[in-house]
Amino acid sequence: MKAHDGMYIGGAWRPAAGTETIAVVDPVEEQVIAHVPAGTAEDVDAAVAVAREALPAWAATPPAERAARIAALRDALAARKDEIAATVTAELGAPPRFSQVVHAGLPILVAGSYAELAASHPFEEKVGNSVVHAEPVGVVGAITPWNYPLHQIVAKVAPALAAGCTIVLKPAEDTPLTARLFAEAVHEAGLPAGVFNLVTGLGPVAGQALVEHPGVDLVSFTGSTAVGRRIGATAGAAIKRVALELGGKSANVILPSADLAKAVAAGVANVMGNSGQTCSAWTRMLVHTSRYEEAVALAAEAAATYADRIGPLVNAEQRARVRGYIEKGVAEGARLVVGGPEAPRERGYFVSPTVFAEVTPEMTIAQEEIFGPVLSVIRYEDEDDALRIANGTVYGLAGAVWAGDDAEAVAFARRMDTGQVDINGGRFNPLAPFGGYKQSGVGRELGVHGLAEYLQTKSLQF
Repeated sequence: MKAHDGMYIGGAWRPAAGTETIAVVDPVEEQVIAHVPAGTAEDVDAAVAVAREALPAWAATPPAERAARIAALRDALAARKDEIAATVTAELGAPPRFSQVVHAGLPILVAGSYAELAASHPFEEKVGNSVVHAEPVGVVGAITPWNYPLHQIVAKVAPALAAGCTIVLKPAEDTPLTARLFAEAVHEAGLPAGVFNLVTGLGPVAGQALVEHPGVDLVSFTGSTAVGRRIGATAGAAIKRVALELGGKSANVILPSADLAKAVAAGVANVMGNSGQTCSAWTRMLVHTSRYEEAVALAAEAAATYADRIGPLVNAEQRARVRGYIEKGVAEGARLVVGGPEAPRERGYFVSPTVFAEVTPEMTIAQEEIFGPVLSVIRYEDEDDALRIANGTVYGLAGAVWAGDDAEAVAFARRMDTGQVDINGGRFNPLAPFGGYKQSGVGRELGVHGLAEYLQTKSLQF
C-alpha cells in the first residue's frame, strides 16, 4: 500500500491543506493499494490562484510554442505507456491488453492530434471589414470520470492547452493514480508553472469548490447526467460556460439487409468493452422481427465468450447498481438469455456478461444507463418503428447502423437524434467531434470542435 502526498500546484508538489485521504481500491482483489489526499476548498483556491496568475503569459505564448509543449507532453506519456497501462489496470481493473491499447494508447494519439492542431489552427480570420480573433476562454476547471481516466483528462487538457487556457484538474476519486502520472508527464514536458494544476478529492468537496469558484471561467465535466445537471445549474447562476459530456443509451440498429453475424458480434464487443463502463456503448440492439431470434442466439453465443475476458466494475457500489438493473429487467418481464445478477467470482467487483431478449422500449433497462456489461435486444417491425425506438430515450450520445450498403445506413443515421453514428462498423476517429444531443450533454470533444470549446471570439472592425 502506497501513500501519494500532495497536490501538483504551480509546477511543484505541495502538501495538501487538510489531512484527510482517499483510499484507492483494486477492484479485482478488493484491497486498498494507495491513498491520495482528499482536497479541500483551500487546495482549490490555491490551484485557481496560480492558474490565474499563469494565464496571461500562456495565452500570449505563440501557438507554435504551445504546440511544442503539447508534443513534449505526448512524448512524455508515450515514454510512460507501460506504467500508465499497469496503473489503470490496478485502479480500474481493466484487462492489461485493453489498458495498453485503449487506456494508454488512445490518449497519446489524442495528445498528438492537438499538438498538430495548435500549430495549424487559424486563430484569426478576416470577415468583411473585421478581423476575428479566437482567444482562450480563461481558467478551466476540468472534472473527469473514472471509466477512461487518462483519455478523459487528455481530451480536456490538451485542447485547453492548445487554446491558451490554464487548467485545474479534479480527477475521479476512484482512479486518481493515473492523474498523478499525467501530472508527472506534464512536469517532464516543461509546461510553465501554474498552467496545469492537479487537486485530488471528492466531488461534493473539491469538485463543488471548483465549479463554484469565481476564478474559473469554464467547467468541463464528464460524468452522469444527474451531476451534469447540477453543475449546469450552478454555472448558469454565475453565467459561467460549461462543456458537459454526460450519459448515453445508444442504439445499434441492424437493418434487414445487414450482415447479421458481423453486426451482432461487433455490437456485443462494443457493449462488453471496458466491462460495459462506456457512456457511448451500444446497449440497445435493434433487430427486425424477421431475424430477431437468430440475432438473440448470436448475441448470447458472443457474450458468453467474454465471461473470462472482461474485468470487474470499478467499485462495490457500481456492481450493486448494475446487479439491481439486471434484477429489474427480469422483474419487468425481459427474458434473461445469458448472464444474470449472481456473482461470477468469489472476489472482485465482477458482473457476468448479460444479454436480455424480449425487451420492450419502455422497460427500465431500455431507458436508463446501466453502465455495465448488459445488452438489451429489442425487436422492431419496420424502419419507422426502429427510428422511433432508437430516438425514444432522453439520451443521444452515439449509435450504430448496419445495412447492406453504406448509403442505406447513412440515410437512416441522418434521422437519428444522436451526436455520433458508426456506419457498418466505422472506425473510431480521434479528430471527429464527440458529444451528445438532448440529455447526453452540451458541447463537443476531440478535434477542432473540441478546441473550439476552449476559445472565445473577439472581432475588430476597420
